Parts: sequence; structure tokens; C-alpha cells
Amino acid sequence: MNLRVGFIGGGNMAEAFISAFVNGEFLLPAQISVSDVLRERLDYLREEYGVKAYSTNLQVVAESDVIFLAVKPQVMTAVLEEIADTLSPSQVVVSMAAGYPLRKIEEVIGDDKKVVRIMPNILVKVRKGIVAYCDNRRLLDEERRYVRELLSTCSEVVDVDEKLFDAVTALAGSSPAFVFLILEALSDGGVKLGLPRDVALKLATQVLIGSAEMVKSGEHPEVLKDKVTSPAGTTIAGLSALEENRTRFALIKALEEAYRRSKEITEIIEEM
Repeated sequence: MNLRVGFIGGGNMAEAFISAFVNGEFLLPAQISVSDVLRERLDYLREEYGVKAYSTNLQVVAESDVIFLAVKPQVMTAVLEEIADTLSPSQVVVSMAAGYPLRKIEEVIGDDKKVVRIMPNILVKVRKGIVAYCDNRRLLDEERRYVRELLSTCSEVVDVDEKLFDAVTALAGSSPAFVFLILEALSDGGVKLGLPRDVALKLATQVLIGSAEMVKSGEHPEVLKDKVTSPAGTTIAGLSALEENRTRFALIKALEEAYRRSKEITEIIEEM
């Protein structure tokens, strides 16, 4: 793809996209530029991926057709104010800041700009992510196509109404951490039962991967659960322990708390 892509902010999520674009051979390193406040971070990204690294955000804007804003919502307004006069209506701005709405971005950079809002998760780094997508309807069909094509190199792209982005943030953005915690716990359980650590982790990881693939094939998790569960068997004994310890409730509550915090961030930004 003959496209210049820039990242303002070089943190974990920016690196996840950069890694996917470069290692997936979708973009050449020379097509990607990145800026960050930390010099050592820029040096790392340049050495690891061969991308162009700049100390100022305006240099990234000047060299990019699509600009990913990979910064925390707390500093988003300051970044937008800095680049507003440099942005042109021909460029596409892609924000991944939690809680920062399209309307607020337009207030700062102008409502003539093309703005996309996404909510990705860290799994884009291994090209297995999920990205929620919406835009301000100023993109041409061709521009919308190539932005979605970029995102599709490392994730599934789902069109989501912006009012649901806080829910997406909880379920898709935060839940990989919950899954990692579950994997760690299953691995610890295997070790407690006498398995070597590497074997326990490999078993737990492959179980998770295979289980997800079975659900993706079209069967409901409840149906699959019942297929594994024999009368008076080992699985029902384990499921009973999970229910007794309110595991289902704990996971739902974790999502509710992540959603609540995302709503709080959104409300704070709306009041700014």
C-alpha cells in the first residue's frame, strides 16, 4: 500500500500496530513515522522496526497521510491543539484515546477534518486483535476503505455506534488482561497439581486457543460447555467449584467496573 502512516505517541499500542504493519509486510518501515516524549523509546522503535522516529509531533504530521493518535486521553487536547494548524482536510486522523469523542476532537482541530475513532486491544500486536470503528462521515469511500484495510491487517474491524465505545473499551480493550490473569491462574493450578511450569502454561494456552476457535466455528459456549461435561465427571466437579466461588459474577463485575471507569473518563473529558 502506497500510504504514509504516522503515530503520535510510541507506547505499547502504537508499537502493536507498528509491529503488525512491518512484520506483516503490509507497510515498509520507511512509510511509518513516530513521535514520543521519551528519547529512549524512539531509539528502541527505530532500532527494532526501522521506522522514522521524530522528537516533535509536527514532523509526524508533515510526513503522514494517516495519523494515529496513540496518546492518553489526559493529554489528547494538548496534542490536538499543537497539531491543529498543521493538519489539512486531506489527512485522516485516527484516535484511539479512550473516552475522547469525535465531537471533542472536531472542536479542537476543526469540523472540516476527517476523523476516525477506534478502540483496539493489545492483541493487534500478534495480528489477532479486535477493533471497534466509527468516523465522522467526512471520509471519502476510498479513504474509509484504506483505513479499514490498514486496521484489518492485524484485527477484525467491527462497526460500532460511538455511544457504545465505553462498553467496547471494557469488553475488548480491558478483557485481554482478565484472560491473561485466567491463564496465569490455570497455569498455577497445573503447577500445584505437579505439572512443570512450562508444560502447565502450554496446556492452558492451547486450551484457550482451541476453545476460542470452536466458538468462532459457530457453536454457542453454553452448548460446547455441556458437550464437555459428563454426569458425575471431573468437569462438572470443577464447574461446581467455579460457580461456588462466583467466578461468573466476578468476570461480569470486572467488565462493569472497567465500563464504569471508561464512562468516568468520558464524562471528565466532556466537561473539559
